[in-house]
Amino acid sequence: MVSLICTLQDHRDEVYWCAFSPTLLATCSGDKTIRIYNTNDFSELPFSPLSGHRYGVHCCSFSVCGTYLFTCSTDALTIIWSMATGASDGTLALWDFHSKKLRKSKAVTEATVMACCFTPCGQMFVTGCTSGDIKVWDLDMKQLYAERDAHDMGVACCHFAPQFDIDFSSVEFRLASCGQDSQLKVWIVSQHGAAACEMKLLHTLTGQSAPVLSCAFSSDGELLVSGSVDKTVTVYNASDGVLLHTLKRHESFVTACAFSPTLPWMATGSMDKKVNVWRIADRDIGQAQPRNPSCQGAGRKLSGHSRLLVSDWSEEDVLAWLSEEGLEELVTTFTTNNIDGPELLCLTKETLASELSIESVGLRGKVLRKVEALKAELTGLDAPDEFLCPITREVMKDPVIAADGYSYEREAIESWISAKNRSSPMTNLPLPTTLVMPNRSLKTAIGRWTATQ
Repeated sequence: MVSLICTLQDHRDEVYWCAFSPTLLATCSGDKTIRIYNTNDFSELPFSPLSGHRYGVHCCSFSVCGTYLFTCSTDALTIIWSMATGASDGTLALWDFHSKKLRKSKAVTEATVMACCFTPCGQMFVTGCTSGDIKVWDLDMKQLYAERDAHDMGVACCHFAPQFDIDFSSVEFRLASCGQDSQLKVWIVSQHGAAACEMKLLHTLTGQSAPVLSCAFSSDGELLVSGSVDKTVTVYNASDGVLLHTLKRHESFVTACAFSPTLPWMATGSMDKKVNVWRIADRDIGQAQPRNPSCQGAGRKLSGHSRLLVSDWSEEDVLAWLSEEGLEELVTTFTTNNIDGPELLCLTKETLASELSIESVGLRGKVLRKVEALKAELTGLDAPDEFLCPITREVMKDPVIAADGYSYEREAIESWISAKNRSSPMTNLPLPTTLVMPNRSLKTAIGRWTATQ
C-alpha cells in the first residue's frame, strides 16, 4: 500500500525533477530554483532555494555520498558539475568531476538527447533521444550497442536498477526506459567480455494511457515507478512487471519520480507545481522503516507491532492494531471509512457514533479507552527529540557539539567527518572546523531521563 505523507507547494512553476539523498530531498522547477528539504520533517533548509540558474532547472541529482548536488538548466549550465549530461544540440558531454573539466564531447545524433544514466558500476552509460533510440556507451565514448526505435516518438527518461548480476565473464543490468509511446519498458543490458554488449526487452508495461515522462527503480530494485501525462503515478513489481498501485493525486502531468535510498519513501513532481511524498508499505518494499517524524508533524514511535509513527500509520497498520487489541469486529467498519493513523488519534465518541455508525455504547467506550492508552504510551516511552542524535536517531551516550551548533553522538559525527564529509549533517553547509566539544549539560540531562525509565 502507498499512502501520501505530505505535499510540498513551494515552487512557483512546474516541477521538473526530484531526487533523494540519505537525508535530503531536492526538487527543481521552471521557476529557476532548486529547493532542498530535510527528510526528518520535510522542512525547507535555511539556504534553500538555490537560485544559480538563469532559466528553468530541468534535472537534479545527488552524488552517491549525498554530499554534492548536480543541476542542469536551459541556460546550458551544469552546477555543481555532473559526470554526464545530455543536450538539445545533439551532443553528449562527459565531465571529470574532480577537475571540473570537460573530458570528452561527441555528436550523438541529430535528435535531442533527453535521457542519460550510468550503470551502477559506473563503467558504462546509456542515452535516449527524441528519435526513440537507446544507445550504450563506454567511458571512452565508444558506442557499444544501439537499440533502434526503443520507444516510438522518443525516449523521455531511463534509469538503471542499483543491483546487477555477474556470471563469469558477463554482467547483466536492468534498465527502465519510458517515452512518448505511453510505455514503460524494462530491459536486460548485458556486457560480455571487454566490449560485446546487447539489450533484450524483458517487460513492456502499459499501465498509463499517455506519454510516460519519468521512471525510477527503488534502492533495493524491487519496485519501479513511473509518472505520466495522464496525471497518474504507477508502481510496479520490478521483477514480474505486475502493476501494484495507480496513484491519482496530481492535477497535471507527472514529470518526476524518485525513491529515497534509505527510507520507504517516494517523491513525485508535477506541472501542478507540487511535490508529493509517499510512504510505501512493508509488503511492497523491503526497506527499513523511517526513524524520523513525517511532515504531518505530530506523533512518536510506538513499540510493538509497528516501528512507524502512529501519525504515519496506513489503513493496514490500523487494522493490524485493531486485531491486536481484540477489536476485530470493527475491521470492516474502519476499512469502509478508510481510517488511518492520524484519523485514529482524532476519534471521539461523536465521530464513532455519527460517522462510523457504531451503535454499541460499550464498544465505543472500549475503542476510546484503547486510543487513550495508545496516546499515553506515545507520550511515555520515547526520549525527547533533543536527546536523539540527528544522524543515528538514537539516544546519545556521549553527546558533542559540532561547529554547526548541533549536538551529535561523538562516534557518529566523527565517522561522518572522517568520511571526508566536511558539511553539516543538518544544514549541509560547510563546517568551519571539524573540532567537536563535549556537551556535558546534555549528557547529564540524558542520564537523569534514562534513570527514570
